[in-house]
Amino acid sequence: MKFHFNSARAWLVGAALVLALLAHPLKAAAQFTDPTQGIGVRPELLKEVGVDQKLNDEIPLNLAFRDEHGNPVELAQFFAGKPVILTLVYYNCPMLCTQVLNGLDRSLQLIPMEIGKDFNVVTVSIDPTDRPAIAEAKQAMYAGMYRRPGAQYGWHFLTGDEPQIKQLADAVGFRYAYDPDSKQYAHASAIMLLTADGKISRYFYGVSYPERDLRLGLVEASQGKIGSPVDQVLLFCYHYDPHTGKYGLLISRMIQLGGIATVLIGGIFLIVLFRGEHYALPGRRA
Repeated sequence: MKFHFNSARAWLVGAALVLALLAHPLKAAAQFTDPTQGIGVRPELLKEVGVDQKLNDEIPLNLAFRDEHGNPVELAQFFAGKPVILTLVYYNCPMLCTQVLNGLDRSLQLIPMEIGKDFNVVTVSIDPTDRPAIAEAKQAMYAGMYRRPGAQYGWHFLTGDEPQIKQLADAVGFRYAYDPDSKQYAHASAIMLLTADGKISRYFYGVSYPERDLRLGLVEASQGKIGSPVDQVLLFCYHYDPHTGKYGLLISRMIQLGGIATVLIGGIFLIVLFRGEHYALPGRRA
């Protein structure tokens, strides 16, 4: 039985690639279970961080903030008969907050309902040092990414003082903590849907929000309906790296693992392709 040399060589190269890549996910996974970190134990900073679902609770609509132009506003004016998607982030966040807003923007592009017409989006910075200038830049960017007219009138980026920020965060159960060493906030990723009268209707976690679920959630919120509690799969902004002794961004690790998985799948595909080529060689018997 003859074996085509080029196909055999390509098959071996593909196999070696896959075997090499298999070692990387194991190494990365080991970083999550390093015994010096404490399996199943949150770092001290994250013990104060989480999301408590407070469905059907009403947020204080009289809280005062500043809009993206620096004008004083109250939360009540963003409801005005429409449901609201509320996001709590901070504008200088190096990774997770951007992923939350990007994921929301992508999902909103896919649903037929329109920002400003059928619902509003209110993004509030949890950092009291954020100023309207950066809020205005954020609004311009995400309104542009949304690619539908009128988004700048329905998606608002607010800044405020710490007492008002904390009161709003407490009202929706959004617990976060400030790390003075890195000057960053540790927080979980979540967005909240609120009814037109300011009651919490539903929570979504993570950085990707299924189009169908988000659309149905907005429909329910527009009808004043309150959803059911959902399982929490929290993605935290911080993760302790025992190899460096510092907090790093957990989401960056996830992106790395995702890239490794993509290459791994590609390597497997190459093996399957070359095996198919080998079996399809002229004169080869089944």
